[in-house]
Amino acid sequence: MLPRRDTSNFELMKNRKILYVSSEVVPYLPESEISSMSFEIPKMVNKQGGQIRIFMPRYGNINERRHQLHEVIRLSGLNLVINDLDMPLIIKVASIPKERIQVYFIDNEEYFKRKATFTDSEGKLFKDNDERAIFFAKGVFETIKRLNWPPDIIHVHGWMAALLPLYLKNIYKDEPIFQNSKIITSLYGNEFEKTLNKTMIDKIIFDEIEEKHISELKKPTYENLMKIAIDSSDAIIKGSENISPKINEYLKKFKNPILEFHPVDSFSEPYVEFYNDLLS
Repeated sequence: MLPRRDTSNFELMKNRKILYVSSEVVPYLPESEISSMSFEIPKMVNKQGGQIRIFMPRYGNINERRHQLHEVIRLSGLNLVINDLDMPLIIKVASIPKERIQVYFIDNEEYFKRKATFTDSEGKLFKDNDERAIFFAKGVFETIKRLNWPPDIIHVHGWMAALLPLYLKNIYKDEPIFQNSKIITSLYGNEFEKTLNKTMIDKIIFDEIEEKHISELKKPTYENLMKIAIDSSDAIIKGSENISPKINEYLKKFKNPILEFHPVDSFSEPYVEFYNDLLS
């Protein structure tokens, strides 16, 4: 049963800064549960007067000309250290037509130039997907610092964004700009089979994150990666009806708020109420 409509909840969204970070967003990638919700939720909050930013990777299969992406020179030029290598951070931006929502793209030629998202032509996961996820998480935080835009809520979607809660709570927790930020993870059905690179845990330890926080990543499956995200989240939203039994079982020990699944045609009021409860 949906909560009774409470217009005061919608009014409270006015001027709230909500940062959306997603593996995929329409119209830049094909429609999926994640890409659709990563567009519909910001669109809804934007209409309620919230201040929105969306971040996603700039995969090589995104048509820059058609979507009018352009580099933001003042935000680019930083090097991020990934497993002891300097990797240049490039930031591009575009606006979703008719919505007045800016989308920022985290880019790097080594990680994102290839003409595919997560897998090669044979359907195998890219061997450096672990490094791409680390680069994406750090790139988002460093760009927000440069924008000087303190988010009230950071809402992450998809496995490529799953390291943001971990990095917020361990690397960026003392940054003044994130002092009051709450982080929410939306959970979806299994997004990849098999595992990411087995050395992923060592690359995260290199960033001075203690092994006790990431022991699950000794086997970097999708489910274990999401367990790491859950552990560092302030709240969880079930973004799909198809969450794996293992993750549902893991959620039983989660002490923070959980919002049950709401389909795209009826999510607005429950999400806004959930946001407001988290911020109150």
